[in-house]
Amino acid sequence: MLKKRQNSRKIWQENALFALPLQPIINKQIQGIMQNYELMVIFTPVLSEDEFKSVQKKYVDFIAAGGGKLVHSNPWGLKSLAYPIQKKTTGIYWVMEYVAPSDMNEKLKIQLLRDEQVLRHVVIKLDKYAVEYNKKKRSGVSTGTEKLVEG
Repeated sequence: MLKKRQNSRKIWQENALFALPLQPIINKQIQGIMQNYELMVIFTPVLSEDEFKSVQKKYVDFIAAGGGKLVHSNPWGLKSLAYPIQKKTTGIYWVMEYVAPSDMNEKLKIQLLRDEQVLRHVVIKLDKYAVEYNKKKRSGVSTGTEKLVEG
């Protein structure tokens, strides 16, 4: 019994050693793939219109410099927050859809965390159905999720 256990342990170790060198190769291949993302940012409400546009341009340029491409930008404007953030009850919302390599999101996250004008942010990876839904919604085609208006 002891000899059988040692043999199975030896086989497992050989297979584990064989699998280790492949992991970095797989990770490098995944990093180069372009993915669809959606970024929502809540900026501090004290920004002027010009400052808001310059901050938007800064992040669009950052994504372009990282090898990404802007698909759609939608500034929602000033909205009230569900709860106070840094003693502020309102914020300027901005939603952006973009295509970029997956390794660029960590750099974008660091940039957003360093920016004092950003109250909150979230990056969401979009699947093919979400991309299709967003495209239909932008073009005005019925998506089936609109509210029924009673007349």
